[in-house]
Amino acid sequence: MNVRNAARAAAPRPGALNLGRLGEFVGFRLRRVQNQLSKDFAAATADRGLRAGLFSSLSLIAANPGISQNELSREIGLDKSVTVAIVDEMERSGWAVRERSKTDRRRHALRATPAGEAYLDELFEILEQTENAVLHQLSPAELLLLSELLDRMYAAALHD
Repeated sequence: MNVRNAARAAAPRPGALNLGRLGEFVGFRLRRVQNQLSKDFAAATADRGLRAGLFSSLSLIAANPGISQNELSREIGLDKSVTVAIVDEMERSGWAVRERSKTDRRRHALRATPAGEAYLDELFEILEQTENAVLHQLSPAELLLLSELLDRMYAAALHD
């Protein structure tokens, strides 16, 4: 049985709409979950005026000190001009700094500040609460498997 037939054979949960042919595509299923999680996170952080892409950008900068704006833009999947605006906002807020690379003067190396790290701690606490509302459906082993599968799919998407 191929992927499309397996997805078609899966019965919808009681009271749910039949997804029809859309249910055969992993992208649609991923987008539905991502849209709901993003909506819940946005509602939980609405009082902060958090710009789309800022949280993930700051998180990647903190995890990869010295990352370039181009690398950040590629990994986040945002246009370079949007990334520049996000980095500008993070600098104005004191959450990140943009420095000239010591090895390539044309490149900006990005680093999170202590204030940025503290802000991330707050945001990750909110994100954890938001995601826990749905992640309880998966066992720890299933969650690990899902993470590994999503990473493999992302890597394949980058190379195709």
